[in-house]
Amino acid sequence: MTVLRPKFITFDCYGTLINFEMAPVARMVYADRLAGEALEEFCRDFSAYRLDAVLGAWRPYREVVVEALQRACKKAGVPYRDADGAALYAAIPTWNPHPDVVQPLKRIAAEFPLVILSNSMVDLIPHSVEKLQAPFHTVCTAEEAQAYKPRMRAFEFMFDTLGCGPADVLHCSSSFRYDLMTAYDMGVTMKAFVNRGHEPLNSYYQVHDIPNIGGLPGLLGL
Repeated sequence: MTVLRPKFITFDCYGTLINFEMAPVARMVYADRLAGEALEEFCRDFSAYRLDAVLGAWRPYREVVVEALQRACKKAGVPYRDADGAALYAAIPTWNPHPDVVQPLKRIAAEFPLVILSNSMVDLIPHSVEKLQAPFHTVCTAEEAQAYKPRMRAFEFMFDTLGCGPADVLHCSSSFRYDLMTAYDMGVTMKAFVNRGHEPLNSYYQVHDIPNIGGLPGLLGL
């Protein structure tokens, strides 16, 4: 097996390292207005509208969440309330790492500089990074980049910050749509798909398929 030796290991945060619980929170918030398959369809629409919302000009993530909720509510024919967006956004700092994350990260951090590239805010991301319990060399946010993934500008900001190029990083994510497709297009040759089941594996993008972060040390020969 080929052992990867990147200069930096870069990670998506929410979904890949932190358990992204936007749908479970949405189910609780909207349980008084929707049920069963209608509620599940609402959550799928909410996810799709969030992706659509980050493809344009940057704006604060709270606005992304609110706009996506409003559009999902309109499609579902239910009222949007200001408290809905506030509840969803306020939940983000409370989310915890996936159970497979902390120990492998600590092990890897002893050998490689760790970096986060997240669609987050400067004041929001520290709550999650602290829970990862591993030292991070750099944390890059969409707010600093003034662009959200999957836009290339977000990755360009990270490369500029690190003073490196696409060939110098191993980028790890559980999402092709937000991370790995763009990484491929930008020439990132070392990519790990953390296969958490919310997106299917797509071998076209030349990724190393691992079931969780526990599979990462093996790729690095650790």
